[in-house]
Amino acid sequence: MAKDKLYEKYKRGRDRSDGRITAWCVVRRVLLSLFTLIVLAAISLYLLLLTVAKGPSPTVRNMLVLSAKQASATKWIPSLFLDEATVDSIVKSSEEVQVDVMSASDYAHMHEQSAKREEGGTAADPADEWADAVHGVKLFTDSGDTFKAYIMLIRDPSRVFVGTSTDDYEEAEYGARIFDVAARYDAYAAINGGEFSDPGGEGTGAKPIGLTYSRGKCVYEDSSYRTFIGFDYSDRLVVTEGMTKERAESLGIRDAVMFQNGNTLISSFGGDVSLYYSGGNTGTAQRTAIGQRADGTVIFIVTDGRSASSLGATHNDMIDMMVKYGAVNAAMLDGGSSAMMYCEGYFNDFAEFKGARLDTYQEMGLVNKYKAFTYPRRIPTYFVVSKEGG
Repeated sequence: MAKDKLYEKYKRGRDRSDGRITAWCVVRRVLLSLFTLIVLAAISLYLLLLTVAKGPSPTVRNMLVLSAKQASATKWIPSLFLDEATVDSIVKSSEEVQVDVMSASDYAHMHEQSAKREEGGTAADPADEWADAVHGVKLFTDSGDTFKAYIMLIRDPSRVFVGTSTDDYEEAEYGARIFDVAARYDAYAAINGGEFSDPGGEGTGAKPIGLTYSRGKCVYEDSSYRTFIGFDYSDRLVVTEGMTKERAESLGIRDAVMFQNGNTLISSFGGDVSLYYSGGNTGTAQRTAIGQRADGTVIFIVTDGRSASSLGATHNDMIDMMVKYGAVNAAMLDGGSSAMMYCEGYFNDFAEFKGARLDTYQEMGLVNKYKAFTYPRRIPTYFVVSKEGG
């Protein structure tokens, strides 16, 4: 009897011990399986990228290289698969520009045909264009083959100006988020602005790069040669490669920023319109652009990117979008994780967005889907739209 009791006690203890071992084995095997899947996925991704880089399709290779180079955080990736000379050659080819020059009347016809294709063969009646505007603004979405775009039209160009993150860039340690700038100026809408230092994709956005004006005042100046984008006191959008403070003063510039060289999209001079198409593939990316029509209407465009449903837009895609909406002057602004559009209460004001499922940032006024893994970033400049009568 004593032996039987001892055996039962031993058996119960062994069962409990086996149970503990069995549970740990299950956990360990699950963790091992997950680790194995992660490693296999990483190896598969590496081999896929290596195949693309070394494979038979230069077009796909170049697109992926240039898409990676568009974002500060991924600029280093192409160098894992290609030598620096090849990467530099791909980037250089994308910077080649083909300028199409045409008369204003030919350009107007080109715009009309582009608009008609999108409207099923009929162009919108200009008299009715602003019938559904809210606070002098129209907001809607559009799309291309590889991207979704958010389009904002502002009827009165005098409402558009450069908003800054601070009153003193020399003392600034951080830039401002788009929500903060909107609150700072009690703005109705805004998009991100010009270039800033961003080493490794972790820049603080404290200071702009290049000549910067806000409400008639030069708020920052350095010797950088960049694409210049700004408004003069006649509310005309001025777009050009390079600008000095002396020339800006002579032109009567009131608000302006600078972005990387080669980002002029469309310019008008002497009765002609020039379109600055890229001669090579520029890669897809989240992009922001600003333009102006002959009647003064300002055009904001922000595209989504970095997702299966919206890979992003190319440089030439942005030109085509600006042509579609009639811009006679246009330029690219900063893109990637800086690409943002804000509009106060847009999900109540505009029919297309009413009842839409919004994420946290969109509920705060961000119109586009923010694809970065962090809170919308801090940057130094924005193009801001004041409230009517403001």
